[in-house]
Amino acid sequence: MSLQKEINKRKTFAIISHPDAGKTTLTEKLLLYSGAIQIAGAVKSNKIKKTATSDFMEIEKQRGISVTTSVLSFNYKGHIINLLDTPGHKDFAEDTYRTLTAVDSVILVVDSVKGVEEQTKKLMEVCRLRNYPVIIFINKMDREGKYPIELLDELEKSLDINVRPLSWPVGMGSSFKGVYNIYKNTFNFFRSNKTQIEDEDEVKSFNGLEDPEIDSVIGHDAIRLREEIELVDSIYDNFDIKDYLDGMLAPVFFGSAVNNFGVKELLDTFVEIAPHPLPRETTSGMMEPAEEKFSGFVFKIHANLDPRHRDRIAFLRVCSGKFERNKFYHHVRLDRDIKFPNPANFMAQDKSLIEDAFPGDVIGLYDSGIFKIGDTLTEGDSFMYKGIPRFSPEHFCEVRNADPYKSKQLEKGLNQLTDEGLAQLFTQNPGQRKVIGVVGQLQFDVIKYRLLHEFGASCTLSPINGYKAVWVKYANKDDIKDLTGFRYHCLFQDKNDNMVFIPDNKFTLQIAKDKNPNAQFLVSIEHNDSTLEMEAR
Repeated sequence: MSLQKEINKRKTFAIISHPDAGKTTLTEKLLLYSGAIQIAGAVKSNKIKKTATSDFMEIEKQRGISVTTSVLSFNYKGHIINLLDTPGHKDFAEDTYRTLTAVDSVILVVDSVKGVEEQTKKLMEVCRLRNYPVIIFINKMDREGKYPIELLDELEKSLDINVRPLSWPVGMGSSFKGVYNIYKNTFNFFRSNKTQIEDEDEVKSFNGLEDPEIDSVIGHDAIRLREEIELVDSIYDNFDIKDYLDGMLAPVFFGSAVNNFGVKELLDTFVEIAPHPLPRETTSGMMEPAEEKFSGFVFKIHANLDPRHRDRIAFLRVCSGKFERNKFYHHVRLDRDIKFPNPANFMAQDKSLIEDAFPGDVIGLYDSGIFKIGDTLTEGDSFMYKGIPRFSPEHFCEVRNADPYKSKQLEKGLNQLTDEGLAQLFTQNPGQRKVIGVVGQLQFDVIKYRLLHEFGASCTLSPINGYKAVWVKYANKDDIKDLTGFRYHCLFQDKNDNMVFIPDNKFTLQIAKDKNPNAQFLVSIEHNDSTLEMEAR
């Protein structure tokens, strides 16, 4: 089969949301409809001792939240779908931001009861920066929540994007009857069913809204349905697939993920309109997926995916050409050729060996420590993929070893977990004082838990005062004379030997900038080539 045909079969997307909006539940129900799993477990049920397929880490099962991105590949209606289920909690937002560099479109889940929340806005800002096509799924319609028109208005005002509903709910909460598919002129009766897919017999087709059969099917709610959809048609522009693909218009669907309701309509429309693999920016210009030579980049590293085997997996997004097992590829940063005998695709922690992969695919490569986030593989070219961010941490703890006999285990654990991007490691010399910095406090709990349970390393994490981590860029040592002379106690090195300044507060940062005017103080660098980006404030 030709390369272009393989590209046209693939869709790669991420599901994002505020915590508890139902993102991981929706992920599992998409797998249910695809046939990838046969029965769905309730994510937080006390009676059914199962957790979501994508929440496979023990700490995720204990807390009922996603703390790392899961990669899931499945087939649906002749398409190969690569789905990345991301953490919703703000403390793990950096993992979500990195994951978004590896997808071509996004499904945003919104809680109909709570509406647009703060983390939803932040995630959407990242999507808007990259103009990702976005589909919005308004979840939990089986609960009493905000009115649909109110939610649509809130979406447009809060997320700065035009919306267009392609389905419309009849009732909500206890009076929720189902959803009318505006796009297909069908009505789907709501039935509460948490473990199996809805019956096709529950879907009724009509010849438009004026079809008199709607009255006999929906009853007295038919009048209100016609009025509301007439209002929607007068307020919102017709759905234009080009505007959607340009990131200017977000189609909206309503449903209840936990009850498997409205999920099929969402999935069917997604495979119909979502983009195929898109071009990616490199240091040598844009790379087209149909380029014959293989290339791809590492956007995620996960240690101990299977705790029994202590493996370490680098997740690579294929961007162009064809990846082949046991073929040598060029590791650009290390400037060496490497072959991969055991590449795999994933269903969360379950993996299977693959022989090849194509643009849009996300594959796992067994990593002996040669990969860092942002690394590029090619068929010999020396360009790097751009745009994989590393953000300044705002919470800091000094790491102290609680067991001198486990120093090597602690060192290995810290290196692996910070390679994953879970935290950033800063070292102060002399003395080898180690400080880890994170975006959110909850990451410290995850680090301590994984160090103990995956590496057998016990440590204490002692908070230190730190305003933010600031990378220092300078031409010669005279540019940072004041910094190294009077503020040396705040200076560290990151894992790439870049100088990092961790001031106690904003005032200290401003003094350092005033006293060292020829140096640059920045709070964002790219993983791949350490390009410094954003000025510290």
